[in-house]
Formats: sequence, structure tokens, C-alpha cells
Amino acid sequence: MAVHLGLRGKSVATLLLACLLALIPALFIGWKAVDEVRRHFATAYAEQYTLLQMHRISAPVSRELALSRRFANSVVTREWLRQPDDPERRARFLAEAEGFRQQFGSNAYFIIDHATHDYYFADRRDAEPLPRYRLSRDEAEDAWYFATMTSTSTYDIDISVDHVLQRSMLRVNVKVRDNGELLGLAGGALDLDDFLAHFIRASAPGVTPMIVDPRGMIQAHPDQARVALGAGGNPFDTDNEQHIQSLIDDADQRDDLRRAMQGAIRRPGDIRTLHVDIGGEPRLLSVGYIPELQWLLVTSLDMQAASILEGRWFWPLVGALLLILAILTAAFAYATHRLILTPLHRLTLSARAIANGDYRSRLPTERRDEIGELSQAFSHMARQVADHTRNLESQVRERTQELEAAHAAMADAHKKLGDSIQYASIIQRAILPDTQLSEHLASCHAVLWKPRDTVGGDFYVFRATPKGYLIGIVDCAGHGVPGAMMTMLARAIIDHAIAQEGADDPATVLNEIDRQTRLLLPEAQLPSSIATNMDIGLAWVDPTRQRLTYAGAKLDLYASDGDRLERIKGHKRALGHRRPALYSNQYIPMHSGWRYYLCSDGLLDQAGGRHGFGFGNSRFEELLRAHALASLDDQLAAFEQALDDYRGPHSQRDDITLLIFCAPLEAPEPASSRPPDPG
Repeated sequence: MAVHLGLRGKSVATLLLACLLALIPALFIGWKAVDEVRRHFATAYAEQYTLLQMHRISAPVSRELALSRRFANSVVTREWLRQPDDPERRARFLAEAEGFRQQFGSNAYFIIDHATHDYYFADRRDAEPLPRYRLSRDEAEDAWYFATMTSTSTYDIDISVDHVLQRSMLRVNVKVRDNGELLGLAGGALDLDDFLAHFIRASAPGVTPMIVDPRGMIQAHPDQARVALGAGGNPFDTDNEQHIQSLIDDADQRDDLRRAMQGAIRRPGDIRTLHVDIGGEPRLLSVGYIPELQWLLVTSLDMQAASILEGRWFWPLVGALLLILAILTAAFAYATHRLILTPLHRLTLSARAIANGDYRSRLPTERRDEIGELSQAFSHMARQVADHTRNLESQVRERTQELEAAHAAMADAHKKLGDSIQYASIIQRAILPDTQLSEHLASCHAVLWKPRDTVGGDFYVFRATPKGYLIGIVDCAGHGVPGAMMTMLARAIIDHAIAQEGADDPATVLNEIDRQTRLLLPEAQLPSSIATNMDIGLAWVDPTRQRLTYAGAKLDLYASDGDRLERIKGHKRALGHRRPALYSNQYIPMHSGWRYYLCSDGLLDQAGGRHGFGFGNSRFEELLRAHALASLDDQLAAFEQALDDYRGPHSQRDDITLLIFCAPLEAPEPASSRPPDPG
């Protein structure tokens, strides 16, 4: 019986094959191994390079030191320094010095008479030494000489620039003594340019060699600005660019370098290596000590730039591995496509056909694996979906007809409700005294009336008489349709109170409104959740006497001339409050330069700003002062713009009413330009 390998078995076999082809970890491990080998070879390369350079440096300098010692310890040299003006001694010295000059590496020597501080120098161009200049303790360029003569060592090697001769030299300084007495300083001088050409400039790619003294001061470097010429800089200042530790930013790496230098000095034959960061780039430093010269050779190796490993075998190997990986990946992709993706693609096409309403199955149901089982299940599902679709379409048609009927009824009801609210808005606007205000006050008034909804609970009143006029605003409890209904009742009560008590006594009108409200809407007969209170501010203006009488219930009257601001406060209790109050009038003079403001709490309580706080009295009063001298229309526009800017994304919380009025311009100015304190 043949064994049919199902889709699961095929997937497992394919996965095992993929695991065998998982070369990425192997490549990663190989790369790490190559990197470690590269580091090992780099360390060995740096050590061998340092040893070679130490030999290249020590050989010529050691030879120069030996010649300089012989030259300085010569009896002829000492006799001549005793009596430099003696012709016989001078002749013997010249003959012997010429022989030394020809053996020195640069064919030049120097000698300094300690008694006179005269500096003699001779080379192939001028074999006879002449006093080129005289050293002075006052000259900074000559400090190296006096520092050398006061030291306890018998010789010194330094790199300096002779500013008189205009030459850069590697000088081997040997003290000339006779029976313990210092007679001078003598020695050879290697030309610094030739020395650097053989040591610094001929370095391999990625390698930066440096010569450092035991104090850490740089004696030779490809960058001449880092060379401590002569006596050098302060050896204790590691941030000095002429100190080797100034190349390293990390304090721990500086300590590692210092320990490596000390270890190399203690064991001159050893080469110490360490990893540091120079200029933000990783470097491998190797440190060796040349005891004959008392110098340290420090080699900086850039492993990225240096040729540590040859790429002629590495890159072909990588290419071969990549080729094998590509071939195996292609084989795996073909197998996956043939065994899995093609059947799944046919299944996808069938699913799309079903989505488009074609329920005929075209899947290979004869296969005896998981794909065949899935095809059979999918074909059965397609038949089931076709049956359910037919049933659902019938039900959807029925439900659609029902929903369309319900939607039509709802739209009709919504239209009727909207028409009713619009009609209510027209009725509410009819009770607003806009025509009367325009006839009697003209440009001496401005109104901002913004219901939260189409209709609202705020409105304003105006009643003109031969003696003056009554003006004010009313804020009924609630908003929307309930608030609008309250405004109709409130308007009727106010008209009745004015007709009964007269318009020139705002306080009496408020008391009568409060009484009638309690009669019409007794608190005992109303649910506790329904509020019937009203905030009202009424002002009687007597143009003849230039006086304003104000009475308010939870509404204040503001007055400003742009410089000063007065706030005439109303009573703290609203009309219809559960605890009745007795309202009284306040009298203030009315000036032609002053503007008077009444606003409902919808403006002051409007949420906005960063934290959603209310607009507030302080912000409102700042606007009054800022715009009091502008025209009333401009003031109204400024208030509305400020309110919109402050509100931002917040919705309008309550109905908003702002009423501004002023005395006519032809009205006489009273004796005092400032209204007295209210009371």
C-alpha cells in the first residue's frame, strides 16, 4: 500500500531542508571567527611593527649617541673648550671634529661653550665651526639648554627647532666634563625632516607611529603641532595636545595607557598592546621602550585601514557560500510554490468567485492530502453559502422594506419636529425688542444673542417711556425648548409687572416678577428636578437727569470708559429662589463717554482654554477695558471673536446674551466723570 505523504509531512520535510540550509548562523559564527583571527593578526602585526620601528629608530640614534659621547669626551674637545682662543688647540680640535662630522648621520655637529654660552655649528657646507649665536637665559627658545645643563643625566635627546638657524633637528646632547667641571655641551644633530621621512612618513597604511618620552610628551608625530619641541609643555597637563594622553578622551583608557607605558619601561623587551578610542574611532595601540634613548615608541593601528588579512581568498569564499545559498533557496522556493502555493492560489480564486456570487467550486477535491480535504470542505461550504445567500436575500428584501417604511416615518416626524422648533424660534425672536431698540437707541446699543440650540432660555427686554427707558436681560432656567417656553412665560410676567408697577423702578419690577412667578409656578406643585428661577438685570435710564437706576438678580452691571471699570453688583439670589429676597435699586450717574454692559452667565461660564475652565469675570473685564472706546459693533465683534478663540474645540455650554448700551453723544456731561460706588 502506497504511503501518501500529506501536506503536514511535506511541510516538515521542507522545514528540515530549510534548517539544513540555515547558513546565516554559520556565516555569523564564521564572521566572528574571522574577526577574532583578524584581531589576533592585528595584535601580532602591531607588535612586530613596533619592534621593527624600535630597531630602525634605536640603530641610527644609538650610533649617533655613541659618536656624540666620543666627541664630547675627547681630550682635544675639552682642551679647546678650556681655551677656545688658542690657535694650536683650535687647529687640533678642527682636525678631529672634521672626522667626527663626516661620521655623524647628518654630517653636522654642534658644540656649546658653557663659559660664554656661544653656540657653534658645522655641517658639510661650513666645516669650520663658528659661533652662530649666543644662548641667553632670557630667551624661551634657549630654555632647553639650561634645563639640560641643570639635569643630573649625562646626555639628553630631544627634538627642537633652532629659531636662529631656522632648522628642525633631532639633537643628541652630551655634557662635556673635565674633572667634574661642566665645560659645555656637544653632540650630533640629525636633520628632523630626514628622520621623519624614514620613520613617520614611511609608515604603512592605517599605522600612525609616535615617539614619546617617559613623561608622556610627544617627541615625534606626523602632525608637527603635537610635537613637544625643546623643553616641551607641562608633562602633568594630560589635556595638552603635546601629551599623548590628550589623544584619548576616556579617562579609563588613559589609565590603561599610563600603565602600559610604565610596564614597557620596567620590561624594555616587552610590547604592550591595548584598545582605545582616538577621535571617536577604535584603535589598537602598541607600546615599546627604547632604554638607550629613554624613549617610548607608540604605534596606533587602524584595523579598518590596515591590510591585516588578504581579501584574495576571503571574498571568493563568501561568494561561493552566497551562490550555494541562492541555489538552495531557489530550490526551496520552487518546492514551496509547487506543493503549497499553487493549490492555495486556486483556493483564493475560488473564494473570490464566491465573493462575486459564483458558487461553483473548481478545486481539486481528488487529492488525498490536507489540500484535498480543505478543497472538499471549501466546496461544501460554497454550497451552504449559496443556500444561505438565497434565504438571506429574501429576508433582506423584507427587512429593507420595513426599514424604509420606518425611516420614512422617522424622517417625517423629524421634519415636523424641526419645523416646530423653527416656528418656535420665529415666535421667540418676535418677543425680542430689536425694532424698539433700533428706533430709540439706534447706534447706542449692541446685542449678542446666541442660543445654545435653535431656541433658548435667554432674552432681552426694552421699554421706552417719555421719561426714559427700561433695558435689561433675562436668563431663564434651562435651554432649548424648555428654556424657550420659560421665556414666553417670563415675558408675559415682566410685561404685567411693568404695566402694574411702571418702568422707572427696576427693583419694584423685580419684586413683582418674583411674586407673580411664585403664584404661577408654586414650588410645592413642581418636581424637585425642575428649576423655574430666573436671573434678571434691569436698568432704568433717565436721559434728562443723566442717571441710571439698576437692580439685578444674580446679574451684575458693568461700566467702563476704557480706563476705569465699575461693577454694580446685583442681588445674590435669583428670582424664584426657594428663599425669597427683597431687591433694591442702585443709582449711578450716566456719562456720554461710558459704556454699560449686561451679560448672562452663559458667556462667563463658557468652557475653553487648555484645561476647559470657564471664560470667567477677570477675562471678561480685561476685554471691557481693552475695547470700551471702540464702536459698539466693533466691541461686539471683538467679544464674539475672543469667545470663539477661547472656546476652541469645546461646544457651547449654555445660552449666551451680551447687551451693550451707552448714553447718546449729545447728552450733557455731569460734574464728576467717575460713577460713584454702587449702593
